[in-house]
Order: sequence, then structure tokens, then C-alpha cells
Amino acid sequence: MPVMTARSRTEKHRVSTPLELFFDLCFVVAVSQAGARLVHAVAGGHALAGIGGYAAVFFAIWWAWVNFSWFASAYDTDDTLYRVVTLVQITGVLVLAAGVPRAFDAGDWAVVVAGYVVMRLALTSQWLRAAHCTRGAERLVALRYAAGITLVQLGWIAMLFLPGNASVGVRAAVFVVLVLAEITVPAVAERDRPTSWHPHHIGERYGLFTIIVLGESIASATIAVQGALDEHDALGELLPIAAGGLLIVFSAWWIYFAVPIHDYLRGSREAFLWGYGHYLILGSAAAIGAGIEVSVEEAVGKAHVPTTVAAAAVTLPSALFLLTVWALHARHFKRDLAEQLPLPVAAAAILACTFVGGWAVLAAGLVASAAVAAGVLLSRRSVSAAD
Repeated sequence: MPVMTARSRTEKHRVSTPLELFFDLCFVVAVSQAGARLVHAVAGGHALAGIGGYAAVFFAIWWAWVNFSWFASAYDTDDTLYRVVTLVQITGVLVLAAGVPRAFDAGDWAVVVAGYVVMRLALTSQWLRAAHCTRGAERLVALRYAAGITLVQLGWIAMLFLPGNASVGVRAAVFVVLVLAEITVPAVAERDRPTSWHPHHIGERYGLFTIIVLGESIASATIAVQGALDEHDALGELLPIAAGGLLIVFSAWWIYFAVPIHDYLRGSREAFLWGYGHYLILGSAAAIGAGIEVSVEEAVGKAHVPTTVAAAAVTLPSALFLLTVWALHARHFKRDLAEQLPLPVAAAAILACTFVGGWAVLAAGLVASAAVAAGVLLSRRSVSAAD
């Protein structure tokens, strides 16, 4: 068996591999399934239930991606065995994606859990391989990961055997406990010694996945607009939504990549908070596309929900994206109050756009664009002052 040892955290030119990019692209299937079910729920007048289902399903998708990405940052040997095991994990992702509609609509997590079993067997074998090839504290960390992942996965399997008459509250409580157990595993495993994840590589991995999720939002919105035009020929109603949606997504990309986050990711404490916080960043980014679809359906009379609900489907995730990117990402590079204010103020203004009727999406897009413009002008001011 080829040796699997930790890669150096100071390795030069550490970038994402073609296999990692392939892995990310396969997650688009699962993300699109979650977004489609959210559209169906909100457009059908079940917004609260839809948000709850989306939050649960998106956690499953996001956490599967997180598990692989942080392991790969520390132990990617890119040899034949590693590639084969990663392809097995991709198979598990596709199984998970196939189970998203059932989990969302009926609370049937059997297929999603089956996908997780495939992924977890592969990931656990990777950690056991790392343990076999290392010694001392590094070996102990790998064994803790393997044990923790296995135990929590057994918990997910046990959840499937809850009595059929178990209440929604009981099922939700079990789900939350298992989620907490999941996010505790890395902290417990690395309590004595952190793995050798690479700051630049991790920053790039999260950035690339953010791009993929934003791209999925654009694709979903484009298909929705195209379908509405073909069926209803409602260009006047759809043009403001399409323009506003594009401005929001373009602004989201600009804001996220305005700063080089790898300079901030120096220790495990910062990295864990930043990495876990991306559940909100990525979840809201994907939900923007779903919200645009809802607005399109409402504009042509296909979704029987109030205009404010359709608008909120866009403005709420847009505001959440701006706030979380600011809190976890951008604020660490701001020099004064003037530089700190644009994103929180823009988030509040976007929420206010919910109540401007059929022009809400366009108004939100203009606010997001204004936040970008303000950030650019303020950064130029800082550069000029430094010179």
C-alpha cells in the first residue's frame, strides 16, 4: 500500500486538483434537488415547512462536502487507491442526491442515509489508511476521526428505525442531536493536534464551491425565466426579476472574493468558525436561485402566494448571504467603521425591499450593486491613504 502522510501546511502552489473539482461538480446534482424542492414548497404556500426541510437537507449535502474537503487538504496523496476511494465517495453523493426529494417531501431519509453510508465507508477507510501510515499524535487524530465518523453514522442509521408514530418534534430533536454530534467530531479528534490542512487550499476549495452554488442559482433562475416566457410570454413582468437576480448573484460573487481569506485562516479556531459558518453562506447562496424561481412563478400566476412572500424568497437569503459573508469573511479586512457599514446596511436595505411589490428583486439587486460600488470606492480610498 502506498504511504499516506500529511502534506505540509506551507507547501507552495497548493491548489485544487481535477479530482476535487469533479467531486464538487457532482454535488451540483444534490444542491439543485434541494433548491427545486424549496421552490415547490414555497410556491405551494408551505414556506415554513419548506425552509425547515431545506435547512436539514442542505446540511446533509454541505457536511458531506466538508468531510471530504478538509481530509483532502491534509492527506491528498492523489495515487490510484486515493482516486478510487474518492470515486466511491462520489457514488455516495449521487445516491444522496437521489434521496433528497423523499427526505424533503416525506421525511424519508433512507436513501440519503444509504448515500452517507457509502461515503462514510470510503472516508473512514481513508482515515484508517492515514492512521496506518503515521505514528504518535497524528495517528491518534486519524483513529479518532475514524471512530467518531463511524459512531455518528450508526446514529443516523438508528434514526431510520424510530417508531412510525414518533412525533415530528421527536424526529427533529434526534436530527439536531446527530447534527451536533457531527460537528463535534472534528473538535474532539483534533483537540491535541490539528491536522495539516492548507490555508490557501481550503480558502480556494470553499471559494470554488461557492462559485458552483452561485452558478447553480443562475442556471435555475434562467430555466425558470425561459419556461415562463415560453408558456406565458410575460417579458414585462419577468425582465425586472431577471435583471435584479443577475445583479444579486454578480454582487454576491464580487463581495465574497473581494478579500484573500487564506491570510486569515492561520489557526484551527478561526478555521473551524469560518468553515462551519459557510453552512449559512452556501445555503443562502443556493436559496437565492430558488427564490428567483418563486418570484418568476408568482409573476406569471403559477405560484399562488402573496407578492411579499415571493419577494422574501429572494430578499431573505440575499440579506443572509451579505451578513454572513461580512461576519465571517469580509470584516476581518476592514480598517474603520466606514468600511464595515456597507454590507450590514445593504442587508437591512435588501430586507426592506421585500415590501416594494413586483419590483422587489430589481430593487434588491440595485442595493447589492450599490454595496459593491461602496466597497470598491472605500478600498481605493484606503489604498490612496496608505500611499
